[in-house]
Amino acid sequence: MKYKILMRHFYLLTALLFFISCKENQKTTSSYTTGSKEITLEEIWNGTFSPKRMNALNSMNGDFYSLLNRKDGNTTVDKYSYASLEKVATIVSSADFASIDAFSSYSFNDDETKLILGTNLQKIYRRSKKGTYYAYDIASKKLTLIGKDIQEPKFSPNNKNVAYVKENNIFIKNVTSNAITQVTKDGKINKIINGITDWVYEEEFGFVRAFEWNKTGNYLAFLRFDETNVPTFSMDIVGNELYPDQQVFKYPKAGEKNADVTLHMYNLSTRSKKKISLGNYEYIPRIKWSNNDAVLVATTLNRHQDNLKLYKVNALRTSSVLLLNETDDAYVDVNDNLTFLSDNSFIWTSEKDGFNHIYHYNFNGKLINQITKGDWEVTRYYGFNENKKTIYYQSVENGSINRGVYSIDLDGKNKKLLSNEDGQNTAAFSKNLNYFINTYSSAEIPPIYSLYSGEGEMLKVIKDNADLKEKLAEYKMTPKEFTTININGNDLNMWMIKPADFDENKKYPLLMFQYSGPGSQQVGNKWNGTNDYWHNMLAQKGMIVVCVDGRGTGLKGRDFKKVTQKELGKYEVEDQIAAAKELAKRSYIDKNNIGIWGWSYGGFMSTNCLLKGNDIFTTAIAVAPVTSWRFYDTVYTERYMQTPQENASGYDDNSPINYADKLKGNYLLVHGTGDDNVHVQNSYRMINALVEANKQFDMFIVPDRAHGIRKGKNTRLNLYTKMTNYIDENLNKKSDKSIEIKG
Repeated sequence: MKYKILMRHFYLLTALLFFISCKENQKTTSSYTTGSKEITLEEIWNGTFSPKRMNALNSMNGDFYSLLNRKDGNTTVDKYSYASLEKVATIVSSADFASIDAFSSYSFNDDETKLILGTNLQKIYRRSKKGTYYAYDIASKKLTLIGKDIQEPKFSPNNKNVAYVKENNIFIKNVTSNAITQVTKDGKINKIINGITDWVYEEEFGFVRAFEWNKTGNYLAFLRFDETNVPTFSMDIVGNELYPDQQVFKYPKAGEKNADVTLHMYNLSTRSKKKISLGNYEYIPRIKWSNNDAVLVATTLNRHQDNLKLYKVNALRTSSVLLLNETDDAYVDVNDNLTFLSDNSFIWTSEKDGFNHIYHYNFNGKLINQITKGDWEVTRYYGFNENKKTIYYQSVENGSINRGVYSIDLDGKNKKLLSNEDGQNTAAFSKNLNYFINTYSSAEIPPIYSLYSGEGEMLKVIKDNADLKEKLAEYKMTPKEFTTININGNDLNMWMIKPADFDENKKYPLLMFQYSGPGSQQVGNKWNGTNDYWHNMLAQKGMIVVCVDGRGTGLKGRDFKKVTQKELGKYEVEDQIAAAKELAKRSYIDKNNIGIWGWSYGGFMSTNCLLKGNDIFTTAIAVAPVTSWRFYDTVYTERYMQTPQENASGYDDNSPINYADKLKGNYLLVHGTGDDNVHVQNSYRMINALVEANKQFDMFIVPDRAHGIRKGKNTRLNLYTKMTNYIDENLNKKSDKSIEIKG
């Protein structure tokens, strides 16, 4: 306990040392103790303010973890002790193999006697990639080629085989004989996919590998996608050649045909495969083997995504039986929290009591008990320690803007806070859950990495980013003020950044930032990096920057989040407009100079706010915005809106395209033409609507850039320079910032 107290004092001390502030005084000028240097855009994007981070660690058997380290063109997979944080061994080094390039990915087999090493990886979409992969035997130090231009290789639990996908077909390679078995033969680009997901599953259900070995390695379950009838989308890629290339892929927009997805079971002994019947469904977003090596659990969803089912699939009989059925008036979230205990009872998370909590069921689907309870949300499930009968999780029990790491017994007793109380705490547990590395940050403190025991004893600070805190103390950085603002009957979370020399007797232009998508959060007590630096840079120019999380955002319970069902862009826009009007009543806000900006869903929001709130907003920037949900994919859109055929008014009444004639203020529209997620079609259609309404606006179209608009030299610097200048010219310089004489 004394270690935890000392650590909390350490956090508090670092906050006081580098971000000393005084609260706003309603009668006198409010001031902050800051440095004198001004933040520049170049510094934001050249890494000057980048915190030191830990490489993504891989928890190993026992009390060990591994890291992929790079130095002088060489890569190594190194083994470390959780107890000492010291390196205990180099498992493999690329310097030992003259025939291959430095590897950029690695994964262990189950008993950690072998590795799969990836080189020459080529990105496909957000998560998918293909490349050259090798199998490495740690004891013999033998390196064996698995294949080139392949995807998602994975060892069988018995270490005899590696399954992988190439050109949409599944192959199994015996690592001893090098014999290759082709499991499927019907794979074809833009037609049939075996063993990996299509675009929309990868993007919205968050996984790529769609095959799983059973516990003994004698069965391989896999998904097959028939996307023959899914409409095709194409993008021109300008590149550096004389003629543009074209990227063509299947993308199901809202209301259109999805791929037909089926579950199949391959028997390695008989080399036979069978299709598994799962009743009526639209999606199979998860498959996972239980601790019974003959029983797979498959998750299905209907098209509305309000009826989720877990099926037990018997591999021997290729039959299925319903295990659990969960429904919701709006939608049921898909998660990765399904965990089987030694007796095959299982852990599950659900919002069924109004907040996301942890539940324990037996293998017949009967509820044993609800483990966590309260008007707060479990935000991550970390695991279950069988020996201690203890569950580890993250939640917002200490306020929706904070995250804490907790333990609780399987029976719901002996709950314990293991981390710091405030800020954001995220744990990376050892495989046996005896240790975890905690990443702590707050709005004022860059990430601090610390080693904890599984009982919550802080053992050692690993990295504290003290040098970054010291550097930032030289700059005009002002702390975020976290408050709530009552809008439309709800106390909404809000942060505000004021100029360092803030004077309540002056008037300041206001810029609002938001995202507002379902279940999201922007008002969090955490280190936000580049956007916070940029917002501070705007504040040092004499602006106030505010963020409000309105209805539809997350971590305040099911009803608050799902109120926007069938009406994306209605209540969220109403809240941002109402918040702007409420803030405009404050004496220090220039009500004639209020702007808003956002990216993706936030761009959809900022565009709608400028049009529907043209009596309060004077400037908006929309980066990569959705402008009609008719243009976005089935899985995401229909989860919240159902189909356009069923809910046409929900789509059209909230589409900014249909309100282009309301534009009065300054509007900057930004989009990358290589955006495979939110297609540039959204912006092109918005542009056409504005032209037809004879409205003047500004646009910045960036060739070949994807949704994040990152690729290429100076891309982000150039974009943020554009946005800074636009805000400066159309919002900041138009504010008189005059001193108001009172009394």
